[in-house]
Amino acid sequence: MGLRGAIVAMSPERVIGQHGGLPWHYPADLKRFKRLTLGATIIMGRHTWESIGSRPLPGRRNVVVTSKQLTEVECFASIDDALATCIGDVWFIGGAQLYAEALAHCDLIDVTLVPDRVDGDEVVFFPELNPEQWQAGPLQTFSDDERLSRQRYWRRAGT
Repeated sequence: MGLRGAIVAMSPERVIGQHGGLPWHYPADLKRFKRLTLGATIIMGRHTWESIGSRPLPGRRNVVVTSKQLTEVECFASIDDALATCIGDVWFIGGAQLYAEALAHCDLIDVTLVPDRVDGDEVVFFPELNPEQWQAGPLQTFSDDERLSRQRYWRRAGT
């Protein structure tokens, strides 16, 4: 098994979505997401699958964790079942419920920090990270969009 990571874009308040989609659009973040996930398995929940148009992202093995049976994508009832079929790098790409369960399986979290403040209803959040389990790397500004920054978190040894 290769790398197991979560990749996420979030606001300063840890918002990751609203009304079933991303409440922002940053091409530099989408480009980074593509670069990091190409050739890997991406695992997502059903709501994330629906938010990307219910069609596979090209150049990646697309897997959905759901209790429903979908015909256009590989589906598994649990993260453990999905991971049992994976070879190589795996990225968990959302949503909130999947992230909450998947972090126990991750060695790395790759975060894009967006400047947007998101208010209103139907807002979903990324789980809070326990600093005893996760070591934050340096905060770096995107070279192609200075509004964005990125930060990686590595699982602390023994956790």
